[in-house]
Amino acid sequence: MPDAELLIAFVLAAAVFAYMPGPSTLYAAAQTIARGRRGGLLAASGIHLGGYVHVAAAALGLAVLFEAVPVLYTAMKLAGAVYLLWLGFRFASARQTPDMHVSVPTDTRPSHRAFWESAAVEILNPKTAIFYVAFLPQFTDPGAGLPLWGQLLILGTFVNLMFSSADLLCVLLAERITASVRRSPGAARWANRLGGGILIGLGVNLAVSR
Repeated sequence: MPDAELLIAFVLAAAVFAYMPGPSTLYAAAQTIARGRRGGLLAASGIHLGGYVHVAAAALGLAVLFEAVPVLYTAMKLAGAVYLLWLGFRFASARQTPDMHVSVPTDTRPSHRAFWESAAVEILNPKTAIFYVAFLPQFTDPGAGLPLWGQLLILGTFVNLMFSSADLLCVLLAERITASVRRSPGAARWANRLGGGILIGLGVNLAVSR
């Protein structure tokens, strides 16, 4: 493994990337706003699982395909964008549930659906794969006893855990902010629209970004 000085630089850099507001934290917040704390926690867990797919791809060298085959990168990026847009419009058009005075998507009450949707969103984001390919090799040591793929796997797992801790923090903060307003039918309806709007914005950003 890399020496202590390089590992300290790695931890600091990973923390900066993890705790800067980004797509995954905004996504986790949007899920929390629309589905509540349990939905947000399931979403953060799904993102975490999807992150391991990218870590494994980086360790095995599969993520390099996105750089070598631009069409594959574009196709996967657009698929992820369309999925985000679909989720956003579904949240934004959610119907109000009168007996609970809370507006939720009729088929999206906090359930494992949030987990698998979020895992799919993360897996379909090729920018995450490119990030791991660009970031992790800077902190590996070719002369170490551990193979390069093993170093990438360990470093990537740490980064994924760091990012997930930021997502969980975002879920808790979003839940505290929205808990009081969800008692009002009108405010709850707007909370769903806000959550859907964030997802739509993320989808548009993913589609137009390079």
